[in-house]
Amino acid sequence: MKYVDLDGRVGELTGVLDPGRYLELLPELSAGLPPGARAFATDRSHYDFAGRRCVKDLTFHRAAFLQDGEALDLRLRHNCWKHDEDLVIRYAGVTAVRIRTPDEPSTWDDLGTLILDEILPHDRGCTHEMAFRPGSVIVTCNDLTATWVAADCPEGHGG
Repeated sequence: MKYVDLDGRVGELTGVLDPGRYLELLPELSAGLPPGARAFATDRSHYDFAGRRCVKDLTFHRAAFLQDGEALDLRLRHNCWKHDEDLVIRYAGVTAVRIRTPDEPSTWDDLGTLILDEILPHDRGCTHEMAFRPGSVIVTCNDLTATWVAADCPEGHGG
């Protein structure tokens, strides 16, 4: 990631997640984002670690290419201790998808829990980089639409 720090340090504590630099630059960066990407990136709850609509701790569930590979639906599942909704991201005008994990070749099945993400302007629209444990995905597309979808949690386990 270019601006989100996945391995920050506070005193002697290491591995601290810090989207601070990205959030500082987001007002400027968002001007270059397509409308859907801008709405998702600038949503106040996106980086609110205690919030139910923070992307942190969602888990990869499924990816499906549509329209001869020019669209991609990515589904991230909730966990009942924090979220009560799944996140579905539809990428339009997909021009590149890169999956990286410690094991090569990397596949969607090798992804786990989402740590954080970063959406940046690109000459073709935007890039959406997601850091997972243990891998990452970068999608380059014209735009994206993020939709939160209600999920079922057993009684007493909702966020």
